[in-house]
Amino acid sequence: MTTTTPPLLADPTLGADRPRTAAGRVRRRLNSPVATGVSILVAVLWTIPTFGLLVSSFRPEDDIKATGWWKVFTDPSFTMQNYQEVLFGRSAMSGQLASHFVNSLVITIPSVLFPLAFASLAAYALAWINFRGRDWIYIGIFALQIVPLQMALVPLLSFFSEGVTVGGVRLMPAWDLVDEEKFVQVWFAHTCFALPLAIFLLHNFVSQLPGDLMEAARVDGASHPKIFRSIVLPLITPALAAFAIFQFLWVWNDLLVALIFAGGGNETAPLTVRLAELAGTRGNEWQRLTSGAFVSIVVPLIVFLSLQRYFVRGLLAGSVKG
Repeated sequence: MTTTTPPLLADPTLGADRPRTAAGRVRRRLNSPVATGVSILVAVLWTIPTFGLLVSSFRPEDDIKATGWWKVFTDPSFTMQNYQEVLFGRSAMSGQLASHFVNSLVITIPSVLFPLAFASLAAYALAWINFRGRDWIYIGIFALQIVPLQMALVPLLSFFSEGVTVGGVRLMPAWDLVDEEKFVQVWFAHTCFALPLAIFLLHNFVSQLPGDLMEAARVDGASHPKIFRSIVLPLITPALAAFAIFQFLWVWNDLLVALIFAGGGNETAPLTVRLAELAGTRGNEWQRLTSGAFVSIVVPLIVFLSLQRYFVRGLLAGSVKG
């Protein structure tokens, strides 16, 4: 005697057009009119202070100190004097941000490129080159992310000023850099601080590349440099762009590292150092901060808008398969 198994009954709670996955349900909620309205409201509220800062940067000094920025709608009055003063002013109290703007570029660009180059090479080696102890090296790199940046400042300063001595043997002399050469110290410091996170993030992307692709390249006679240059780099471009944006914003807005390792002189000080001094000794010259703030965000804004499509792809890469 045989028995037949009754067919599975469909879940009556699932309609024909009802999403059957969590991702589908979330996507439907996020595309609803309510979610769209809330997003627009949050965006508007978040933008209002920035808009007020932008309006204030074009208002005369007396108006800024006397009334709020919203008075521009009833009593409009605009001037370029604030930007002229912070960029090209010659007095000691003026911004003189033009030269500091160049210093920020000199500091930031190498501080982004060096970690990207070293981290991408290290990520490939840790993911696809078999050598003894690579897992322990990766664990050590991962653990370095929890070390506070402030704990490394004194050892790095000692490294630059005294060199490295082990057992009475001088392994590396002191750097003894003059003011114009202290950019190298800032590049070195930012590279050291960025490498643990950069290697960790890029390793996750590189290790997810298809193994069959790597094996096929090796069968065709490709060496590791050839595989890295021709296969790995094009595939991890979104991840490189995503980290480049994070690193660029961090270095461009950094004050602590640049102030300690580059000093506060006009030859090497970045925008952030000068912006901290714009308010004056008594904090009563803050009208220059409005225009100075927008001078400082021009380059990060351009970088983000230029790389935003790679940024989104880099954040989403590896999150969905199939």
